[in-house]
Amino acid sequence: MNPTSATAAARDTDDARKTLAVVDLRSDTVTRPTPEMRRAMAEAEVGDDVYADDPTVNRLQARAAEIFGREAALYVPSGSMGNLVAMLCHTHPGNEVIFEERGHSCLFEMASVSAIAGCMPRTTYVDDGILSWDVIEPLLRVKTVYYRAQTALIVLENTHNMAGGTVYPQHVSDNICDHAHAVGVPVHLDGARIFNAATVLGRPVDQLTRKFDSVMFCLSKGLGAPVGSMLVGSREFIDAARIKRKLLGGGMRQAGVLAAAGLIALEKSPARLHIDHENARFLAEQLSKLPGVHVDLKKVQTNIVFFDVAGTGRTAAQIVAELGKRNVLCGATGPTAIRMLTHCDVDRAGIERAIAELRTILAAA
Repeated sequence: MNPTSATAAARDTDDARKTLAVVDLRSDTVTRPTPEMRRAMAEAEVGDDVYADDPTVNRLQARAAEIFGREAALYVPSGSMGNLVAMLCHTHPGNEVIFEERGHSCLFEMASVSAIAGCMPRTTYVDDGILSWDVIEPLLRVKTVYYRAQTALIVLENTHNMAGGTVYPQHVSDNICDHAHAVGVPVHLDGARIFNAATVLGRPVDQLTRKFDSVMFCLSKGLGAPVGSMLVGSREFIDAARIKRKLLGGGMRQAGVLAAAGLIALEKSPARLHIDHENARFLAEQLSKLPGVHVDLKKVQTNIVFFDVAGTGRTAAQIVAELGKRNVLCGATGPTAIRMLTHCDVDRAGIERAIAELRTILAAA
């Protein structure tokens, strides 16, 4: 092939890649609303939620409370705000809050527990992200000398994002709540992906979360809604949370336009999450067959897959950049660590294409 022909062939290949659909595995936050959600949003009955008279928001809140077996619920713009609102309700400035050190509300929410709630994070590391009472108890500072910061809250995350989507067995989280309540400490659940955990365990979310003092869950991740999360708890807690939401600028006025999609997500999306889990397992197993790639298959329980590329001789950033050029999107979480998440907008064919593109990249290394 002459140089001109080679250049033309390379250009044709590049153009072909550009026309390929994007396989976006960066997160399950990238999902787009379904046609049914868009119709519901266009037709939503709205009011002013700051006055608590948006009928669609009110229906969403009532339904969330019912599904979780709670007295009340509150619609918030994001999971980060939901977690922060809960921490503001449960704590006072100068308190300590216990986290697994990679917990989302500790690591990825702009240090709001300190910057806004005025609390000190007290952290510990567990390889699979699943805390137990034996790990938590030595961290407690309850009714100690007055000049030591007192433990005001324990925060668990289920599923645990940065541990690879691992799931709390119910007896473990129940045991933590029982012991914490015995010493007067509330427990908040960052349940951003609690429906994924429920899918794995085969138990309803009200049963899994019954002993927590408050629960946040996201509508905009695996459930596929465009915006929003929910905070559920007692009526007294939610009344206080509504005040904190307003303090943080979370009053959204005619939010029924968004809540309409959230209602559909809440009612219909949990039933299909097993497909995302099956795709994640397939992805992980195929990744583990690639040269130089390591996957801890024991941790692939839901829709999150972490893998290490140290054995490929390339950095995670280099591989992520190369995949991006081929319209496969994912994220580096360390020098040699990459994260991919499956969701409703990526089917099995998309997963297979991601694997094929990565295989091509590694073969050229």
